[in-house]
Amino acid sequence: MFGTNPPILIFSPTVRTSDLSAKDTLVNVLEVPEVVVHIVPHGMVEQMSLASTEYEKEVNEFEKAGLTAEKSLHVRPPRVKEAPVAFECKVIEVKPLGTSGGAGNLVICEVLMAHISEWILDDFGSIDPRKLDAVARLGGDWYCRASGKSLFQISKPSRSKGIGVDSIPDEIRSSLVLTGNNLGKLGNVEKLPTEEEIAVYGEKEEIQEMKIRFKNDLDSWLDHLHLAAKEALEEGDVTKAWLILLQKR
Repeated sequence: MFGTNPPILIFSPTVRTSDLSAKDTLVNVLEVPEVVVHIVPHGMVEQMSLASTEYEKEVNEFEKAGLTAEKSLHVRPPRVKEAPVAFECKVIEVKPLGTSGGAGNLVICEVLMAHISEWILDDFGSIDPRKLDAVARLGGDWYCRASGKSLFQISKPSRSKGIGVDSIPDEIRSSLVLTGNNLGKLGNVEKLPTEEEIAVYGEKEEIQEMKIRFKNDLDSWLDHLHLAAKEALEEGDVTKAWLILLQKR
């Protein structure tokens, strides 16, 4: 998806490296400037792969892959009935990127209608990626699956203006314990805890114990603070992480 208003999709069939000929997808688009673009779930990835076989032009790939051709409402090509998401599109432009084997051809499309199965929606009517279980093509024979622990959420910076990594105190920013991801999460807060909040947190038993234990060892004090903060960050508690990091002996 390259835009939402108007809704634009782009994909790129390449020139064959074997004989420099155009793939069937490109030939079809040039003959009929309409397409249906689908999102493929893991449950049908093998059928999708089978459908990509370079059969002769007259062969029905729906039948070969065991998929059902559903009549589209606004374009001539049919859609895959089993796919949970299908976009009916008109082709605005086909932009060749070269003539050598492997060269791309950008097919720029405007979405006319989206078909979305109800079973992939959450309670608010939005697509739930956990239900969608989508796959994406990588290189060669490799694919990736957007499900389980591969899915995670990050608060969008557009919802707030983070202080930035450059505003993090040097002794925290130069930590040997905290990673770039940790620092990015710390820099995404709008403001730091107040002195009062830091002082109240400093009365906790674990902080008092560390103060006594590392009274004469600044490096160990900082390392243990950073380890505790890192644990809080990995649990998603950024406020707690900051309250730990801003403690003073």
